[in-house]
Parts: sequence; C-alpha cells; structure tokens
Amino acid sequence: MEIHQLSTPLRGALLVLSCLLLAIGNCCGPLIIRLYFVHGGNRIWLSSLLQTAGWPIILFPLTISYFFRRKSEGNQTKLIFMNLQVLMFAAPIGTLAGFCNYFSGSGIGHLPVSTVTLIFSTQLAFVAFFAFVLVRQKFTPYSVNAVVLLTMGAGVLAMHAGSDRPSGESKKTYVLGFVMALAAAALNGLIFPLIELTYVKAKQAITYSLVMEIQMVMCFAASVICTLGMIINNDFKVIPREAREYQLGETKYYMVLVWSCIIWQFYVLGAVGLIFCASSLFSGVMVTVLLPISEVLAVIFFHDKFQAEKSVSLALCLWGFVSYFYGELKQAKKNSRQIKESEMSPTTDQHPAP
Repeated sequence: MEIHQLSTPLRGALLVLSCLLLAIGNCCGPLIIRLYFVHGGNRIWLSSLLQTAGWPIILFPLTISYFFRRKSEGNQTKLIFMNLQVLMFAAPIGTLAGFCNYFSGSGIGHLPVSTVTLIFSTQLAFVAFFAFVLVRQKFTPYSVNAVVLLTMGAGVLAMHAGSDRPSGESKKTYVLGFVMALAAAALNGLIFPLIELTYVKAKQAITYSLVMEIQMVMCFAASVICTLGMIINNDFKVIPREAREYQLGETKYYMVLVWSCIIWQFYVLGAVGLIFCASSLFSGVMVTVLLPISEVLAVIFFHDKFQAEKSVSLALCLWGFVSYFYGELKQAKKNSRQIKESEMSPTTDQHPAP
C-alpha cells in the first residue's frame, strides 16, 4: 500500500501511534541515559550504543506484519520490501546517526537533562533549513516565526552556559558537553530530512513495513559505528567492573542498559513514522513540543536547577510551538475552504455561443 493510498482512518491511527512512541522515547530516553551517568556510569560510547542497539526488537512487528500480509497475499508475499537503492540510502544515514548518538551521549553525560533538552530544541531550526534545501519544504510566516523563536530560546540558554554546571565538573567539560549537544541537534536536524528524501527518491511503494525496515538498517549501521568506538576505547573490558561498582547495584545497572535500548527504539520508530505520515518538519516540531514534559521530569527525578534563563528559554520555545500549530490550523482551514468553494462553484459551459 503506497503512502498516498492510505485511508484517512489508517493514516490517523499511524500518526497517533507514532506520536505516542515518540513521546515515550523522547521524554524518557535522555532521563534513563542520565540515570546511567549519575550513578557511576561514564562510558560515552556505551551510552551511544544504547540509543540504537535495540534494533532487533523491530523484527517482532515485522514478523507479525509478514504473517498478516501472507493471509491475504498468499505465497507471493515478500519477506523483505527494501530494494538496493533504499538500502544504499538508509545505511549512510545510519552511519551519521551513530556519530549523532555519540554527540548526544556526550551532552547528556556532561549536562543536566533540563539543559540538554533545551539545547536539543534547536534541532527544529536545523530540520527546517535542511528540509528546505533537500525536500523543498514550504514555509509559512508562522513556521518561520516558530523556528526563529526556538533558536532564540537556545541562544538565551547559551549566553548563561555554566550557571547550572553540576558540582565538581570543570567549566571546560561543561562547555564540551554544550557543544556536543548542539552538534547532536544539528546532525539530527540533517538526518530527518534525509529520511524524508529517501522516501521521495525510493523507486518503490513506501509502506509502514518498509519504514520499519529502514529504521532497522539505520540502527544497525549506527550500532556498528558505536561498537567500533567501544572496541577502540576498551569499553567492553570495563563494563563488568562498572556494573559491580554501580551505585544502584549490578542488576539495576544491566536493567538500565536494557531499558535504554527499548525506550530509544520507541523514539526512532516514532520519528520515522511521523516523517512517513506527515513530513520531517512535523516530526521535528513534535520532538520539540515534548520539551516541557522532559523539563518537568528532569526537575522531578534529578532535581535539576531551573534558573531564570531556563524559564525565558522555555517561554520562547512554547511561544514557538503555539505559533507553528496556529499557522498549521489556519492553513488547514484555508485549504478546506478552498476545496468546498471549488466543489460548490458551477461548471461553466466552455463552448462558444452560436
């Protein structure tokens, strides 16, 4: 079933499902990675691997999808949808995602979660820029205003970088974490439009099963990059000792690793699902919309400081959200009105009068 053939109810259901998955992954992913660092973990490449290592989980829904399709299609059912061209797109994107994992892992490891989430909000500006360049994304004054406000919000935070530096952490380490988090936002802002470009350039029908296959290939490629980083950094030799010394206990150490893998897969599947159902810009907006929830959770669970500059930054971000969705609502009403006027307008006789 091609994307333009999706029925409205099915498309709506996939959109809601993707939003739910993204909400779980985007809000809980940084928290559980921070939990790893706060209680004694310090391996950046390991935290990077956790963000994509759960890719085998996708085999379960793909298997269910295969048997469901086989009931209607019979023995002619394809086991794998992806052709070579899509594979050649997905693998390099996954490689970029591997480095993005490292940057975001470094940011989360050195900064409070509330600060990291505000920095990650700049991702929308990068998504907007690359979406315009790569897939010719159309903008309205409201969407432009949203991007500007979100960028200003991160700028306010940057001017006061270090005011919430964790105790015992050097300013140099804090600044490095800030730069790494910003680099992750920029790289992720490139990855979203590249995924949408893959859908556009693919010479085959884009189905939700194919979307899951693309996610699996991307996560596998990213995991390879992170695994190589762990090998070079001797992380595998350190993990058993780190588990024994973990403040919450060895069992909970491994539980943190496992749940990190699961939760981050929710994020990835939600993001690529929204790109499939809508656009890369909409997916970027939804990632940023979840920022206030991440902020509240970080303050509750990790007792992050919430100074005046964070309040200003958050206010600008929320203003940007409202601007974007108000513009989308106005555009939807305008399109609906034009469709009704077109249907109601009488058909004129094009033949000349005798």
